[in-house]
Amino acid sequence: MSKKNKNIANVVYSTNPNFIYQSIEADEQATRPSNDQALYVSIDRKQRGGKEVTLIEGFVGTEDDLKDLGKMLKSKCGVGGTVKDGQILIQGNFKEKIADLLLKEGYVKTKKKGG
Repeated sequence: MSKKNKNIANVVYSTNPNFIYQSIEADEQATRPSNDQALYVSIDRKQRGGKEVTLIEGFVGTEDDLKDLGKMLKSKCGVGGTVKDGQILIQGNFKEKIADLLLKEGYVKTKKKGG
């Protein structure tokens, strides 16, 4: 299937030239204010060969705002990382530093998970 037809639902093939396709709408939520977000910061080692990553979960908002937050955290920590599946992954153990950075950015409901 071509990229332009990725958002078409429930149709494999139609011979009707007047058929109107139903499209799938992406449900992007508006970004909540930073003081209303509950973010969880934890360390994760699963399926990474024993290497640690700092995982930030719980962000509610658009994908662009999540990427901007991830970019800011990566630059402040001076390491790499990624944003996928609504989570931010930062390479290394930066749980305390990221929790402090999020508090300074206005995310007052930041919680640390795990030991």
